[in-house]
Amino acid sequence: MTAAETQGEPMPGWNFAEIWEVCATKLPDAVALRHGEREITWSAFDRRADGIARTLLDAGAGEQDKVAQYLYNCPEYLESMFGVFKAGLVPVNTNYRYAEEELVYLWDNADAVAVVFHGTFTERIEAIRHRVPKVRIWLWVDDGDGACPEWATPYEDAAAAGPGERVVAPWGRDGHQILMMYTGGTTGMPKGVMWRQDDLIHAVLPTTNAVFAETTPDYAKLADSIQGPGLQMIPACPLMHGTGQFTAFIALSNAGSVTTLTNRHLDVVEILDTIEAKKIQGLTIVGDAFAKPILAELDANPGRWDLSSLFLITSSGVMWSEPVKQGLLKHNPTMMLIDAFSSSEAIGLGQSVSTAGNESKTAKFVLGENARVITDDGRDVEPGSGEIGRVAVRGYTPIGYYKDPEKSAATFVTIDGETYSMPGDYAQVEADGTLTLLGRGSVCINTGGEKVFPEEVEEILKRHPSVLDAVAVGLPDDKFGETVNAVVQLREGATLDQDELIGWVKQHLASFKAPKRVVPIDTVGRAPNGKVDYKRLKRYAAEQLGVSLD
Repeated sequence: MTAAETQGEPMPGWNFAEIWEVCATKLPDAVALRHGEREITWSAFDRRADGIARTLLDAGAGEQDKVAQYLYNCPEYLESMFGVFKAGLVPVNTNYRYAEEELVYLWDNADAVAVVFHGTFTERIEAIRHRVPKVRIWLWVDDGDGACPEWATPYEDAAAAGPGERVVAPWGRDGHQILMMYTGGTTGMPKGVMWRQDDLIHAVLPTTNAVFAETTPDYAKLADSIQGPGLQMIPACPLMHGTGQFTAFIALSNAGSVTTLTNRHLDVVEILDTIEAKKIQGLTIVGDAFAKPILAELDANPGRWDLSSLFLITSSGVMWSEPVKQGLLKHNPTMMLIDAFSSSEAIGLGQSVSTAGNESKTAKFVLGENARVITDDGRDVEPGSGEIGRVAVRGYTPIGYYKDPEKSAATFVTIDGETYSMPGDYAQVEADGTLTLLGRGSVCINTGGEKVFPEEVEEILKRHPSVLDAVAVGLPDDKFGETVNAVVQLREGATLDQDELIGWVKQHLASFKAPKRVVPIDTVGRAPNGKVDYKRLKRYAAEQLGVSLD
């Protein structure tokens, strides 16, 4: 039985722990998580998550305390989230590419009291542990990289600590308890997007099971709707991002399974081998950065893989071009390709669906049911007018950014008496009602699905003794959509050493934020108010590097 059933009172709002406990009760022997040859059944998933919940509560975690997952894709990622949900705590994603300063900022900003981490990060954590005193418990996940440090608890010991019954904290569970998704966003340091579980469930799950559209949770009805294992899916992209995490929730909440890949870098052969061997039905990627290498491998080895089980590939967050979609469909014409226009702050802005013979044009999306495009002066963009506006979505939206009311007010706005999420994506509405996406209105750089805020890169560059001023710009890239590039104004007498500057940035920030190329300029040409003309400097960088902006 679930906690809601044993308590006997209707629960206000849907809750992930309750949903997954229903699945575990209904299909205890079905596979929930898979990693290589390792398989975890729903009953083991449930039991081990109880151990994590009990360990966190025994360590003093309080109602809605924050627990960070600092992990590569693995079963422990979702297992620990299940335990966090069971205990009425808040999971916090952590970008495993972050450097020390970024980790300190994130965990301090999130008020994290616990961190679940892969052993390979032990040395990095040891260097900053004294700077995050709020963290009281560290759960070490063995990945073969050294021994568990004395200051941490082995994850397996925690997972085995289940009391033999489902764990419910004194404060219980409900749909108002939150999940935090930290996003690089378009301005400033990463921000914690706060989703009520009930809102997130209503935003992502009803298209897969109508039960989740119910305002009042009906867990008995959910149990009746589960007649067998649900979607067997692979999140090829990181679970630390919304694209991978939210689609994993879809699979698990319908009693399906999530298969994580053993290679921590994109391994197309492993993806295709796993699809064939495990009869995977759904694959989640991040645009061309994943799709192009997959297509290249399929083209180079026609007929090698049986992909007949795969009926769905989903993507979000970066360009997925029409020719690549067409190429993939030639290898499996029965697939549906869904290109979702969403973000951590806004789900359902729009989508593009491609099937064999009906491939969608790049960046052409149908506006979501609850979405609209609004000009900067508050009008709806008329189809075919050529006007540009920001895409906004109402309905189930986050409640704001954690500890940031100013940015919350700028993104989650009231229009016609309803709350809309407006993350900053600009678009035109064509005469046929489709959207042409123009990108973020700011100068945010989207490289392979990772969002890079230019000022962050610029500040690091300007610390180098040879650099007087610097600007970071995104330039088109066939694989990653955009790459980070730098235009630097050198100090008098200094000479440009591109490799040194790139290495300098990598010492302070995640590698994906470092510029791929650096070009010099006589003067950045800041205005009196300190602002720069990013469009001009982007054109300059493109000309210097021979990159077309068309």
